[in-house]
Amino acid sequence: MNETSVALTLSAFTFIIAVIWGGPLLRTLRFFKIGKVIRVEEPNAHSTKMGTPTMGGVLIVIPVLFVTILLNAASLVGLNLYGRSVILPIVVMVTFALLGARDDWEGIRGVRRGDGMRMRTKLLLQTVLAIGAACTLQFMLNAPDLHWPAAKHPLELGYWYIPIAAFIIVAMSNAVNFTDGLDGLAGLISATCFAAYGVIALMAGQVFLARFCFTIVGALFGFLWFNVHPAQLFMGDTGSLAIGATLAYVALMTGQWLALPLIAIIPLSEAVSDVLQIFYYRMTKGKRLFKMAPLHLHYELLGWSETQIVQRFWLVSLMGAMIGIAFTMV
Repeated sequence: MNETSVALTLSAFTFIIAVIWGGPLLRTLRFFKIGKVIRVEEPNAHSTKMGTPTMGGVLIVIPVLFVTILLNAASLVGLNLYGRSVILPIVVMVTFALLGARDDWEGIRGVRRGDGMRMRTKLLLQTVLAIGAACTLQFMLNAPDLHWPAAKHPLELGYWYIPIAAFIIVAMSNAVNFTDGLDGLAGLISATCFAAYGVIALMAGQVFLARFCFTIVGALFGFLWFNVHPAQLFMGDTGSLAIGATLAYVALMTGQWLALPLIAIIPLSEAVSDVLQIFYYRMTKGKRLFKMAPLHLHYELLGWSETQIVQRFWLVSLMGAMIGIAFTMV
């Protein structure tokens, strides 16, 4: 119970920091006119979002980084609040945030305004970062390869672990990126996923990892303060790439990444819908499987309101998270 209290307190602390820091950030982004560019093929309702400040991922990353550094420094006075094991996931978060920031900047002020970095370039950089992250999991953290249901000991994957882990990190990074399209959607879904893995980490005795997860939950709630409909601030790739990669890294640290498709069912569905749309379009020479991809745009064109989609997707995410937690207990 004490560990749960500390984790929830850290979540509340990070939330307060994010909310306080959000106002000055908004004013800064507006001053430099760092606003979202809407693609012409998006639903007409999205035209009202044009110019809304983006790159809001820094509102998530900075408070988490600040709290991580602060609590690690607390060990100098004998307070063992955070362990060194959380340094690596925070490095993953920061590096993917920097990649996302570069992508956002290219889309706002670069030569590819409205599009951002070329997909092949971004995917290559994501892969390089993910391979490095996977190596740290195996050789520095000695993370369990895979917890299999009902198995007494983790399964060993050997050197297959690195390509599998790298693929999961890249896939989840892009999955959250696809989910980031409606006010509050990516933030609410991501907070639910991190809360679920925080619970899993607590049950496994990974106390420092659980505290880290709930620190991110607090930062995401702080971001949602400014991102709920109608949004004043967008996450951008700065936030979505960082959040997705960090979620995958946390899942891999627990060894319970088999539950990730359940816990992150909405980001997975968003990514799969986009892949299926492209595949079907090419196979049928121009026909579409969905009205528009990723999935939330399909439901928007069916007539669902933005708030309906966010709330219903969150309900599905919450159920998936509960089932995922139950799956890890088998």
